[in-house]
Amino acid sequence: MTHTAPSAPPPFGRALCAMITPFTEAGELDLPGAQLLAARLVSEGCDGLVLSGTTGESPTTTDAEKSALITAVREAVGDLVPLVSGVGTFDTRHTVELARQAEKAGADGVLVVSPYYSRPPQDALEAHFREVADASGLPLVLYDVPGRTGTRIEPETMIRLAEHPRIVAVKDCSYDFLGVQKVLGRKELAYYAGCDEHILALYAVGGAGYVSTVANVVPAQLRAILDAFEAGDTPVSARLQQRATPLIELLMAAGLPGTVTVKALLNSLGLPGGSVRAPLRPAGRDAVDGLRAAYEEFIAA
Repeated sequence: MTHTAPSAPPPFGRALCAMITPFTEAGELDLPGAQLLAARLVSEGCDGLVLSGTTGESPTTTDAEKSALITAVREAVGDLVPLVSGVGTFDTRHTVELARQAEKAGADGVLVVSPYYSRPPQDALEAHFREVADASGLPLVLYDVPGRTGTRIEPETMIRLAEHPRIVAVKDCSYDFLGVQKVLGRKELAYYAGCDEHILALYAVGGAGYVSTVANVVPAQLRAILDAFEAGDTPVSARLQQRATPLIELLMAAGLPGTVTVKALLNSLGLPGGSVRAPLRPAGRDAVDGLRAAYEEFIAA
């Protein structure tokens, strides 16, 4: 018995990586590094890439750098790999500008986070997303991450937003599994797990797949979780998810931001990562050693 897929195929594939933005040691955008990393991620199982998200350090990259990144990655992976670009800011006008810019640069969709810091009420939040959706021809992925923004996209708001023809997906970091299932039961929104520990759980109740930070370092192993479930082997899928838990915890929940831990691990593996931009700071030697040991243990399992 295989997993029953949603009535419509996921708009951007199932296995998406929230890609880091490589920088040089001088802190400049490393476009050749981004191309190399993107090509590796696709060759090892990623269906699509999310650029300039949280993991991609979007708050500290310029508008011009965001466009250049789309253009460079498109050149590296071709036209058949969906590229979603983060355009969310705390300013509706700026978000609209970034959405139009992403469309011109060749993105296939935009990731729009709830406006942070200002904490708009639900009616204002809904109006914000609708204005961004109306601003370009690109489909939208709503990014629900109240732990960072201070504002939840409530399930009833999500259900209303799903009526918009260009609001097609959600990156879910709400930690509200009940609320997610309420929306899934009523709308065709493609729900992507934004927290790696939820990859299998969300997929099993009708989710579309994942947008993963951890996939920057182990893309094939995370893809295998979905593939095993699709093949009808739930016990194997569960074991693969459980096996990834220590690495997920160390990368995402050990006190350092995922951008910092992932770049540290990529650098230690000789892959493009580079520095992080302030206010983030690089991981210390002990943290890097711990990450590398956890990675080696996971790969060897």
